[in-house]
Amino acid sequence: MKTQTEIASLLANIPKDKKIILFDGVCNLCNSAVQFIIKNDKKDIFRFVALQSELGNEICRYIGVDQNKIDSIILYHPGVAYYYKSSAAIEIAEDLGGIYSLISIFKIFPEKLRNYIYDYIAKNRYKWYGKKESCMIPTPELKAKFL
Repeated sequence: MKTQTEIASLLANIPKDKKIILFDGVCNLCNSAVQFIIKNDKKDIFRFVALQSELGNEICRYIGVDQNKIDSIILYHPGVAYYYKSSAAIEIAEDLGGIYSLISIFKIFPEKLRNYIYDYIAKNRYKWYGKKESCMIPTPELKAKFL
């Protein structure tokens, strides 16, 4: 178990001017989504952390998300807010801008309904898209995007 000082040190290194996307590092669908976001993140808004990583665990603890109960992507804006499931996906799409911001139209639906659909996909993602044995290793060019 880490001390409060060690945890504070880990969290202090998170860039405050970036939004952090926590994702399932072994999920093929999640890894494809990360690649898509990186390709379309023209304003360099996002940084990425695998939920399975030490930093991913600490961020979840810090914001009060029980990783054993989360089967989702999390968008963490340090010092501001965090979003998960469908709300995180919509916030990310809005930040990408352009045509992707049209996804915000789904906000007209109740979050409970959006998350029901999200949960169905999340529950079946390994069956439909497969799973890696370990987390993705970013290329040297992409390393700066990952914390």
